[in-house]
Amino acid sequence: MGDATTLPDFDLALSGGGRLRRADLAGRRTVLYFYPKDDTPGCTIEAQEFTRLRPEFERAGVTVYGVSPDSASSHDRFTAKCELGIPLLSDPERRLIEALGLWVERSRAGRSYMGVDRSTFIVGPGLEVERAWRGVRPEGHAAQVLAAITAGAASA
Repeated sequence: MGDATTLPDFDLALSGGGRLRRADLAGRRTVLYFYPKDDTPGCTIEAQEFTRLRPEFERAGVTVYGVSPDSASSHDRFTAKCELGIPLLSDPERRLIEALGLWVERSRAGRSYMGVDRSTFIVGPGLEVERAWRGVRPEGHAAQVLAAITAGAASA
């Protein structure tokens, strides 16, 4: 993925019901963070940190969505169990995940497997990718994204 990439088209199920399409994001800034699996330690930390900072993202005019290959019903259970306040998108066929090059070979304990490269994208009002982080560490990442947004807003 090069610079100034336009977000690929998508139409995905949202936690809590409904769907979100690429066109729905036009006209405002959005954060899409991609994570491997609901209710796992790192993914839970990341989701809870984005939830905690949601009011600050909203004050900056930014909506945050989490995206994983899990089903919408899995997202609903994860949201309820961990008291998450951000909508989660379900990409079970990995269409958006693969279009962004995030379905990659990973390894744990010497075993290789395919999985999501934990990544975050700031998407601008024209649906362009303004900034991307790949291979993210969950702890403190939401604050890092918020700092990039507020620094950008200050210079805009």
